[in-house]
Amino acid sequence: MTDAEFDKIKKSLKFDAGTGLIPAIIQDAATKKVLTLCYMSERALKATLGEGFIYLFRRSQNKLMMKGETSGHTQAVKEFRVDCEGKSLLFGVEQKVAGCHQGYLSCYFEKIKQDGSKEITDPRLFDPKKVY
Repeated sequence: MTDAEFDKIKKSLKFDAGTGLIPAIIQDAATKKVLTLCYMSERALKATLGEGFIYLFRRSQNKLMMKGETSGHTQAVKEFRVDCEGKSLLFGVEQKVAGCHQGYLSCYFEKIKQDGSKEITDPRLFDPKKVY
């Protein structure tokens, strides 16, 4: 992706004025299951679009990283969308193994019941202690 192509995309987006970040929903391209929500800086978005794999801004570590750089559980971009106001992104991806660092395909593996209790609804795909 050229700088001119990226600048054209960037002009339609509204990164947060304070943080410089924009929320990005990551969804399995085939099943449409939501895998996670992350935040992207301009650098993360440019790397994602340029390399074809999800990059994000890790707020807790204040750094840019490729999703799966530690685990190998990468997310290959298949589709890119933006909401009607340019305030959030949606990526359809091909997920390698799992999208959640706790070992599940999706970070949304817990269902909250009416009584407030939690129910794990998805199988764990890997043991995080063996990966991280």
